[in-house]
Amino acid sequence: MADTGSERKTIVVVGLGMVGIAFIEKLLDLDTENRYRIVTCGEEVHLAYNRVALTDFFQHRNIEKLYLNSPDWYAKQDPRRFEFHIGEAVTSLNTEARVVTTDKGRALAYDHCVLATGSDATLPAYADLSIPGVFVYRNIADVDKLLAHAEKEDMKDASAVVLGGGLLGLEAAKAVYDLPTIKDVAIIHRQAYPLSRQLDAQGGEIVLRRIEGMGVRFLGGISVLRLMTDDKGALSGLELSDGSTLQCNIVIFSIGITPRDDLARQAGLECGQRGGVLVDDYLQTSAKDVYAIGECASWNNNTYGLIAPGIEMADILAFNFTQAQTQVGSFKPRQMNNPDLSTKLKLMGVDVASFGDFFAEKHGQVKASPKESGSTAKQPQEDSPPGGKHDASAPRKRHGAAAAADGPVEALTYRDPFAGVYKKYIFSADGKYVLGGMMVGDTSDYVKMVALVKKKKPLDIPPAQFVLGTRSGSEDSGADLDDDTQICSCHNVTKGRVVQCVKDGAQSVADVKAQTKAGTGCGGCIPLLTNIVKAEMKKAGIAVNNNLCPHFAMSRADMFNVIKIKQLKTFSTVMETVGVRPDSVGCEVCKPAIESILSSLWNEHIMNPAHHANQDTNDRFLANIQRNGTFSVIPRIAAGEITPEKLIVLGQVARKYGLYTKITGGQRVDLFGAERADLPSIWKELVDAGFESGHAYGKALRTVKSCVGTTWCRYGVGDAVGLAVQLEERYKGIRSPHKFKGGVSGCVRECAEAQGKDFGLIATDKGWNLYVCGNGGANPRHATLLAADVPPSRLVRILDRFIMYYIRTADKLMRTARWLESMEGGIEKLRKVILDDELGICADLEHEMDELVGTYADEWRAVVNDPERQKQFRQFVNTNERVAQTEKITERGQMRPANWSKATPPLVMRESDIAAPKGDWKWHKLATVLDLVPTDSGTTSAAVRYGDSQIAIYHVPHRGYFATQQMCPHRRAFVLDHGIIGDDPKSGSLYVSCPMHKRNFSLTTGECLNDDSYGVVTFDVKIDGDDLLLLLPGPEDLDAVIGTSKWMVRQATAELIDRGATEESSVEIVGPTESVEAASVSVADGCSGSSCSGGKLDW
Repeated sequence: MADTGSERKTIVVVGLGMVGIAFIEKLLDLDTENRYRIVTCGEEVHLAYNRVALTDFFQHRNIEKLYLNSPDWYAKQDPRRFEFHIGEAVTSLNTEARVVTTDKGRALAYDHCVLATGSDATLPAYADLSIPGVFVYRNIADVDKLLAHAEKEDMKDASAVVLGGGLLGLEAAKAVYDLPTIKDVAIIHRQAYPLSRQLDAQGGEIVLRRIEGMGVRFLGGISVLRLMTDDKGALSGLELSDGSTLQCNIVIFSIGITPRDDLARQAGLECGQRGGVLVDDYLQTSAKDVYAIGECASWNNNTYGLIAPGIEMADILAFNFTQAQTQVGSFKPRQMNNPDLSTKLKLMGVDVASFGDFFAEKHGQVKASPKESGSTAKQPQEDSPPGGKHDASAPRKRHGAAAAADGPVEALTYRDPFAGVYKKYIFSADGKYVLGGMMVGDTSDYVKMVALVKKKKPLDIPPAQFVLGTRSGSEDSGADLDDDTQICSCHNVTKGRVVQCVKDGAQSVADVKAQTKAGTGCGGCIPLLTNIVKAEMKKAGIAVNNNLCPHFAMSRADMFNVIKIKQLKTFSTVMETVGVRPDSVGCEVCKPAIESILSSLWNEHIMNPAHHANQDTNDRFLANIQRNGTFSVIPRIAAGEITPEKLIVLGQVARKYGLYTKITGGQRVDLFGAERADLPSIWKELVDAGFESGHAYGKALRTVKSCVGTTWCRYGVGDAVGLAVQLEERYKGIRSPHKFKGGVSGCVRECAEAQGKDFGLIATDKGWNLYVCGNGGANPRHATLLAADVPPSRLVRILDRFIMYYIRTADKLMRTARWLESMEGGIEKLRKVILDDELGICADLEHEMDELVGTYADEWRAVVNDPERQKQFRQFVNTNERVAQTEKITERGQMRPANWSKATPPLVMRESDIAAPKGDWKWHKLATVLDLVPTDSGTTSAAVRYGDSQIAIYHVPHRGYFATQQMCPHRRAFVLDHGIIGDDPKSGSLYVSCPMHKRNFSLTTGECLNDDSYGVVTFDVKIDGDDLLLLLPGPEDLDAVIGTSKWMVRQATAELIDRGATEESSVEIVGPTESVEAASVSVADGCSGSSCSGGKLDW
């Protein structure tokens, strides 16, 4: 054992690679007090060399040209400070004895041990390096073997394949491409384009074109199943995942890296499940005085496959060894932070660079602190085995000011396929900071851009100048978008297709939606779609209006003023007074919008007969509908402050009703999976415990989020909790054009994220800074400072004016962010109105808010106290039985609905699908007139059960009764009785709009009016005294077409469809649910149980 009696402490460095030598150099340089002796062992016979330049070795074949330090450098080092051994691998580490042992029997005692063992090439299960022609590409030994094989006589005109299209994969491809004996080179990559870790699809496409232009084949979106060999056992080809084969003589695996942590595991050190030696922020492992750096280290459960993070680790560790305690005093030890992963390389003859957080757009969708998430996980690479190692070379580092670092982002792109140039620069949403980006073909600005990211200083020029120099067009109108830009991701509709629709005669957004299906999925694209349509109509000389919908020839703001001045109290009176056609029913657009205005003015209970059927489903049932037809319940927890007793009640209610529970981003508790019929009972238990509606279902105030402020925080300046509670109590229940949220932070550390809210307050030593018009969501926006250092006594009144002015003037479904952006004069105009009273309306706004606040009543309590209202929550009006709508599965200890299929095929259901001819159908009593609570004030509806089928019945004043199947075929959701009834203002044709995704089905023909991929079965209804009769086939015949068991969403069925099967070809065995088996009530002419089909199998 080595002598440790000297004053110097011994640091044993295991590994003499690029990171190991970097640590040694830095420590030798910083250790001016000569406190340490370094001993290192490298298993390769070479001194530390530049692995990044392996491709250059193919040209000069001289290893010394790759050395990071010359042999003279090693010879000049003081042996009392630095001792090295090459060609000698450390085989064991004893952390108790503090000794490492090498394969030559050398025992090295240490005071500190630094593991810098690097990584190996990741290999899939089928890889066998003993097969002639199979190689990896990691070190000089690998390259020597490859060169020797390629230079064999029988390798002339050989074909080579590189598995993996990442950085190292392209390096390997270029190397073999330049070999004179190689005739053909191909790259196989699991992703559709190369460099998928550094570039997005458009950047990758530019590189792909250059690769193919060189004559190198690129096979993207495919993987290898096995290696093929000839009768001599040598490689002869590859079998691919699409069933084809690819002949080749050489294959190089370059699909990723596997941290070399076997030495650490043998020593009992903690390692990550996905590989790598676990280290803390100071790079120490689970063993005292043992550290890990470079590719073998797993920090925050992430490993890094680039050299820069390893060098940063070497910097940190060397600094902490030498600078934490010095003769001039102590210094706070450095900690590991998310590393800079910028790279600039020339690959396959193409200049490629990425800098900063070059995937910030993706990362911005998940708000997480570096402590919580670290760098972004590396996605599984080409042919990586199950449970493959985790590499965080795709960055998550935040740049810019603190507010910009965790906020939303915006990107500017430039694409020139003719010159092979692509640039994408990502900025904070306010355009003040550059966060990252990528470049292909032209990397001349790389150094400048990296410097801007690292300096984290606000930009002094507009972001657009970095790409184009000047800005033209309007971002909101989509003028700067390419025609092939995807506008609607749900239906893959491009801007070009939208533009063409307008050129072909489309006169409105509704026309474009009907022709392209854009906006009929999640609806997130509608704002941009609307702006593009308006811009194109303007170009075409078509008059553009901002009418609420075809039923009303005026904007929402005009509607608000008319309703207010004329004192209109119901939708029907509004339609009679200002509607295009006074006897129209309305539609799914104008009904909720006008009801929102009525609530903002008069605030009558939305379940009153005059209002109830005009609400979207969430407002109609005072809870948020979920994808399986159940609802989520969110009680109000003002400012996130809650007592232990109330927390216990929430847990008891969730357990009693089998609800899935989750903490929301607004500091509340969400209870998912509530059956509609259970909602009043759930609310009663919550109301009795002191809760009230949280209005999470409404276009209203959601929450006012807060930090603890002066209540607990040692940095607190203002009482954030107290103010947040006051504001939430004041504005709760107020309906507005869209939902709005608040935030209150007790100091400038901004823990409540107030600058991302519709209104946000941050305490200063002089008062409160008031920020407005920020929001997250699909189009995030940083809030803008409206007023600084507002005295607490004035704060509420300014907020009253702001919120009321927004309610008065915003368009339908317009968030405050878009409202401010569209306001002529922007924030300056808003300041003049709200602070300077330029329009002389501030007193009116305050008075209107006072009146509105005074009308508040808890909507849940009103239902709990009214048995008649509770009846409207029944699943079926003709039976108390309940039927599950979707299979439930268990995940992480809680029940949730089975997944929807990602590829649910179109489904047009017709009367002709029913086996029994309509002449054989019979009239069946399934409900009474009173079950539908008919009223002249608006439409009503209810669901009934017939055998295993569900049917929705509708009443339209002065038009009669109608019926359709209950299931919307788009997502197989049994919810049509929730839908809003609308009509065409020209023809008067009636339809029901599905509450899930707004598919509109004719009440007479069943055809889908805005998506011909779907259709429903309709039924005749007649009144017989007080009864409602439906003309129906026998239960078995109807169940065979629309039965619940047949169409219930199940996990297994969804997985089959996603793998390519159809619902028609999928086989599933269906049995009655527990609730149905236990039921004893007969339904529909003697049919009982879950089905009238005799328990046969549904195919």
